[in-house]
Amino acid sequence: MKGMIKWIVLALVVFGLAFGGAYFFQQRVNQQLDGKVETIATASLQGLREQARLTAFIASFVAVVSSEQARFGLKAEQTMIMPGLVRYEVDLNALKPADVKWDKENNTLSVALPPLILSGPEVDLSGIRQYDGGGILMALTDAEATLDAANRKRGQDELLKQAKGEVPMRLARDATRNAIERSFAMPLRAAGIKATVVAKFAGE
Repeated sequence: MKGMIKWIVLALVVFGLAFGGAYFFQQRVNQQLDGKVETIATASLQGLREQARLTAFIASFVAVVSSEQARFGLKAEQTMIMPGLVRYEVDLNALKPADVKWDKENNTLSVALPPLILSGPEVDLSGIRQYDGGGILMALTDAEATLDAANRKRGQDELLKQAKGEVPMRLARDATRNAIERSFAMPLRAAGIKATVVAKFAGE
């Protein structure tokens, strides 16, 4: 009986040493992994910041606007069709180290994104079409130039209004998130690290 107890105690000691060694080794590996992830994430962040701005989405819109002017009992009107492009960008210099966090418990790298910046509209001058009415007033006064200037301003405002719509903004956010996530995930994958990268805008 005493011999059996002796072997049981010995077995428990050996198991304890083995378990403790394995635990210590795993903790060591985890620490090395965390350090490796943070090193790669820092390098990826630096690479992004050097690009200054990221344009992940570009959308085309068409504005149809009209203006009219009345003088001397006469009326002149003009309708303008104005196509243009709007670029959706993020300022990568606004990304700070604190915006990139490694969650070792969930094996997830999270990136807090700066807000989208709408650049433009870039009006396609060759695509502008104008339809005038009230030729007499336009011939005798500067009504045509006045209406043209008013419509160009209203057209640009309308293009931006369309660009801020729910659908294009959602598509732009999706494209930006995907681009940022790939920028961090690819170096991690190349280093043999299986991690999930999640990029989010404020409020998401």
